[in-house]
Amino acid sequence: MRHQLAGRQLGRNASHRLAMFRNMTRSLIEHGRIITTEQKAKELRPFIEKIITLAKRGLATGDPIKALHARRIVMARLGPVAKVPFHDKDEMPTDDNVMKKLFGELAPRYKDRPGGYTRIIKRHERRLGDAGVTAFIELLKEGEVKVRASVKKEAAPAVAPAPVVAPEPAPAPAPETPPNS
Repeated sequence: MRHQLAGRQLGRNASHRLAMFRNMTRSLIEHGRIITTEQKAKELRPFIEKIITLAKRGLATGDPIKALHARRIVMARLGPVAKVPFHDKDEMPTDDNVMKKLFGELAPRYKDRPGGYTRIIKRHERRLGDAGVTAFIELLKEGEVKVRASVKKEAAPAVAPAPVVAPEPAPAPAPETPPNS
């Protein structure tokens, strides 16, 4: 039986998997798009989307205590990384300021969006070494739609059926003539 076995192990133990998701999340926030295997991208999507939702929650509330609480939760999820600053002060180094980008750019960008902040695009190139299937995972731009939804064409007005024309009667067969003997 497969009870409570959701998610892929990706050939790693739990702590290695969490560290990998944290690193990939930081890279995705910094660069906006990364290349990884398709399976890792599919597992990273819920991880990053929950973090962006937490950032939105911290931004949406006017209460500074709830905003601080959201920042602390995001920091706990991103892990004890020395380059993740806690406050958005100008004197802090801005070269690797994931929190500043997350709360300053990404949360306002997605404030009206109810989820679906990332897109996975499969690539034709295989990974060197093990020929793994690769994919892009990227953050959507403001106003972009996640899925290229096919635009439903409006139904054409119903065409009146053509008038039914009665078939012409078949010509009567010619009378048979008796053979000449």
